[in-house]
Amino acid sequence: MAVADVDLEVRAGEFVAVVGPSGSGKTTLLGLLAGLERADAGIICVLGHDLARLSATERARLRRSRLGIVFQTFGLIASLRAGENVALPLALDGLGEAERRSRASAALDEVGLGNAYDARIDELSGGERQRVGVARAIVARPTVILADEPTGSLDDENAAVVLGLLIVAARSLGASLLLVTHDPASASQASRRYRMRDGRISAEPVA
Repeated sequence: MAVADVDLEVRAGEFVAVVGPSGSGKTTLLGLLAGLERADAGIICVLGHDLARLSATERARLRRSRLGIVFQTFGLIASLRAGENVALPLALDGLGEAERRSRASAALDEVGLGNAYDARIDELSGGERQRVGVARAIVARPTVILADEPTGSLDDENAAVVLGLLIVAARSLGASLLLVTHDPASASQASRRYRMRDGRISAEPVA
Protein backbone atom coordinates (compact mmCIF):
# COMPACT_ATOMS: atom_id res chain seq x y z
CA MET A 1 0.00 0.00 0.00
CA ALA A 2 1.40 3.39 -1.03
CA VAL A 3 1.18 6.39 1.29
CA ALA A 4 0.31 9.83 0.01
CA ASP A 5 -0.10 13.36 1.35
CA VAL A 6 1.12 12.36 4.82
CA ASP A 7 1.99 15.29 7.08
CA LEU A 8 3.14 13.92 10.43
CA GLU A 9 5.36 15.36 13.13
CA VAL A 10 6.29 13.47 16.29
CA ARG A 11 7.84 15.60 19.00
CA ALA A 12 10.60 14.52 21.38
CA GLY A 13 9.30 12.19 24.09
CA GLU A 14 5.81 12.03 22.60
CA PHE A 15 3.65 8.91 22.22
CA VAL A 16 1.75 8.99 18.92
CA ALA A 17 -0.46 6.23 17.56
CA VAL A 18 -1.57 5.61 14.00
CA VAL A 19 -4.60 3.33 13.87
CA GLY A 20 -6.11 1.71 10.83
CA PRO A 21 -7.08 -1.62 9.27
CA SER A 22 -4.70 -4.05 7.64
CA GLY A 23 -3.61 -2.81 4.24
CA SER A 24 -4.13 0.86 5.07
CA GLY A 25 -0.44 1.76 4.68
CA LYS A 26 0.67 1.73 8.32
CA THR A 27 3.60 -0.64 7.85
CA THR A 28 4.72 1.20 4.73
CA LEU A 29 4.70 4.44 6.73
CA LEU A 30 6.98 2.93 9.38
CA GLY A 31 9.24 1.48 6.70
CA LEU A 32 9.65 4.95 5.22
CA LEU A 33 10.39 6.51 8.61
CA ALA A 34 12.95 3.79 9.38
CA GLY A 35 14.68 4.29 6.05
CA LEU A 36 13.86 0.75 5.00
CA GLU A 37 11.88 2.07 2.04
CA ARG A 38 12.53 5.09 -0.14
CA ALA A 39 9.91 7.76 -0.85
CA ASP A 40 9.16 8.77 -4.44
CA ALA A 41 8.41 12.34 -3.38
CA GLY A 42 8.32 14.59 -0.34
CA ILE A 43 10.73 14.92 2.58
CA ILE A 44 11.20 12.47 5.43
CA CYS A 45 13.21 14.05 8.22
CA VAL A 46 14.16 11.85 11.17
CA LEU A 47 16.16 13.33 14.03
CA GLY A 48 17.36 16.14 11.81
CA HIS A 49 18.37 13.85 8.95
CA ASP A 50 16.77 14.09 5.51
CA LEU A 51 16.65 10.35 4.76
CA ALA A 52 16.83 10.94 1.01
CA ARG A 53 20.30 12.45 1.47
CA LEU A 54 21.67 9.47 3.42
CA SER A 55 23.36 6.47 1.87
CA ALA A 56 22.11 2.96 2.66
CA THR A 57 25.01 2.57 5.11
CA GLU A 58 24.18 5.86 6.85
CA ARG A 59 20.51 4.90 7.14
CA ALA A 60 21.47 1.54 8.64
CA ARG A 61 23.76 3.26 11.14
CA LEU A 62 20.96 5.65 12.10
CA ARG A 63 18.59 2.72 12.67
CA ARG A 64 21.08 0.88 14.87
CA SER A 65 22.12 3.85 16.98
CA ARG A 66 19.05 6.08 17.25
CA LEU A 67 15.96 4.03 16.32
CA GLY A 68 14.39 1.06 18.06
CA ILE A 69 12.04 -1.04 15.94
CA VAL A 70 9.53 -3.60 17.20
CA PHE A 71 7.87 -5.93 14.68
CA GLN A 72 4.55 -7.78 14.87
CA THR A 73 6.25 -11.02 13.80
CA PHE A 74 9.04 -10.57 16.39
CA GLY A 75 11.86 -10.48 13.79
CA LEU A 76 14.10 -12.70 15.91
CA ILE A 77 16.83 -14.99 14.56
CA ALA A 78 16.01 -18.54 15.62
CA SER A 79 19.65 -19.70 15.53
CA LEU A 80 20.65 -17.09 18.13
CA ARG A 81 19.88 -17.19 21.85
CA ALA A 82 17.55 -14.56 23.29
CA GLY A 83 20.38 -12.41 24.61
CA GLU A 84 22.29 -12.66 21.35
CA ASN A 85 19.23 -11.38 19.50
CA VAL A 86 19.04 -8.43 21.87
CA ALA A 87 22.75 -7.72 21.53
CA LEU A 88 22.77 -7.92 17.73
CA PRO A 89 22.48 -4.14 17.09
CA LEU A 90 25.41 -3.58 19.46
CA ALA A 91 27.47 -6.25 17.70
CA LEU A 92 26.82 -4.60 14.35
CA ASP A 93 28.07 -1.34 15.85
CA GLY A 94 31.29 -3.01 16.96
CA LEU A 95 30.84 -3.13 20.75
CA GLY A 96 32.92 -5.69 22.61
CA GLU A 97 31.41 -8.94 23.84
CA ALA A 98 31.45 -8.04 27.54
CA GLU A 99 29.71 -4.70 26.94
CA ARG A 100 27.18 -6.33 24.61
CA ARG A 101 26.30 -8.99 27.16
CA SER A 102 26.04 -6.48 29.99
CA ARG A 103 23.71 -4.15 28.08
CA ALA A 104 21.62 -6.95 26.60
CA SER A 105 21.20 -8.53 30.04
CA ALA A 106 20.08 -5.17 31.45
CA ALA A 107 17.56 -4.74 28.61
CA LEU A 108 16.15 -8.23 29.18
CA ASP A 109 15.86 -7.45 32.88
CA GLU A 110 13.84 -4.32 32.02
CA VAL A 111 11.26 -6.44 30.20
CA GLY A 112 11.06 -9.07 32.95
CA LEU A 113 13.27 -11.69 31.27
CA GLY A 114 16.41 -11.28 33.34
CA ASN A 115 17.10 -15.04 33.37
CA ALA A 116 16.46 -15.62 29.67
CA TYR A 117 19.77 -14.52 28.11
CA ASP A 118 20.72 -18.05 27.03
CA ALA A 119 17.18 -19.20 26.22
CA ARG A 120 16.49 -20.60 22.78
CA ILE A 121 13.88 -18.68 20.81
CA ASP A 122 11.77 -21.80 20.26
CA GLU A 123 11.59 -22.28 24.04
CA LEU A 124 9.84 -18.93 24.51
CA SER A 125 6.13 -18.15 24.32
CA GLY A 126 4.80 -15.55 21.92
CA GLY A 127 4.61 -12.96 24.67
CA GLU A 128 8.16 -13.69 25.76
CA ARG A 129 9.43 -13.46 22.19
CA GLN A 130 7.87 -10.05 21.81
CA ARG A 131 9.44 -8.95 25.07
CA VAL A 132 12.80 -10.02 23.62
CA GLY A 133 11.89 -7.86 20.63
CA VAL A 134 11.24 -4.90 22.92
CA ALA A 135 14.55 -5.48 24.70
CA ARG A 136 16.36 -5.49 21.36
CA ALA A 137 14.62 -2.23 20.40
CA ILE A 138 15.74 -0.44 23.57
CA VAL A 139 19.23 -1.93 24.06
CA ALA A 140 20.95 0.88 22.13
CA ARG A 141 18.99 3.50 24.14
CA PRO A 142 17.22 4.91 21.09
CA THR A 143 15.77 8.37 20.64
CA VAL A 144 12.78 7.06 18.65
CA ILE A 145 10.90 3.76 19.01
CA LEU A 146 8.86 2.57 16.02
CA ALA A 147 6.38 -0.19 16.88
CA ASP A 148 4.65 -2.03 14.04
CA GLU A 149 1.57 -3.84 15.40
CA PRO A 150 3.65 -5.06 18.37
CA THR A 151 0.63 -6.66 20.06
CA GLY A 152 -1.08 -7.97 16.93
CA SER A 153 0.06 -11.59 17.43
CA LEU A 154 -0.59 -11.70 21.18
CA ASP A 155 -3.52 -12.48 23.45
CA ASP A 156 -5.06 -9.64 25.44
CA GLU A 157 -3.00 -10.25 28.59
CA ASN A 158 0.35 -10.38 26.81
CA ALA A 159 -0.65 -7.47 24.57
CA ALA A 160 -1.25 -5.28 27.62
CA VAL A 161 2.11 -6.31 29.12
CA VAL A 162 4.07 -5.59 25.93
CA LEU A 163 2.40 -2.23 25.33
CA GLY A 164 3.03 -1.25 28.94
CA LEU A 165 6.71 -2.19 28.62
CA LEU A 166 7.03 -0.06 25.49
CA ILE A 167 5.44 2.95 27.15
CA VAL A 168 7.59 2.63 30.29
CA ALA A 169 10.77 2.13 28.25
CA ALA A 170 10.05 5.15 26.07
CA ARG A 171 9.42 7.33 29.12
CA SER A 172 12.57 6.18 30.91
CA LEU A 173 14.66 6.88 27.79
CA GLY A 174 12.87 10.14 26.99
CA ALA A 175 12.24 8.60 23.57
CA SER A 176 9.45 9.30 21.13
CA LEU A 177 7.15 6.31 20.57
CA LEU A 178 5.26 5.88 17.30
CA LEU A 179 2.83 2.98 17.41
CA VAL A 180 0.92 1.71 14.41
CA THR A 181 -1.93 -0.62 15.26
CA HIS A 182 -5.36 -1.83 14.28
CA ASP A 183 -6.36 -1.91 17.96
CA PRO A 184 -8.21 1.21 19.19
CA ALA A 185 -7.62 0.20 22.83
CA SER A 186 -3.83 0.30 22.36
CA ALA A 187 -4.04 3.56 20.44
CA SER A 188 -6.19 5.15 23.15
CA GLN A 189 -3.16 5.37 25.46
CA ALA A 190 -1.30 7.72 23.10
CA SER A 191 -1.15 11.46 23.61
CA ARG A 192 -2.06 11.97 19.94
CA ARG A 193 -3.82 9.67 17.50
CA TYR A 194 -4.13 9.51 13.74
CA ARG A 195 -6.34 7.32 11.58
CA MET A 196 -4.90 5.85 8.40
CA ARG A 197 -6.93 4.68 5.45
CA ASP A 198 -5.91 4.12 1.83
CA GLY A 199 -2.45 5.55 2.51
CA ARG A 200 -3.65 8.84 3.99
CA ILE A 201 -3.83 9.93 7.62
CA SER A 202 -6.10 12.27 9.51
CA ALA A 203 -5.86 13.45 13.12
CA GLU A 204 -8.33 12.10 15.66
CA PRO A 205 -9.46 13.96 18.78
CA VAL A 206 -8.09 12.73 22.08
CA ALA A 207 -10.48 12.75 25.01
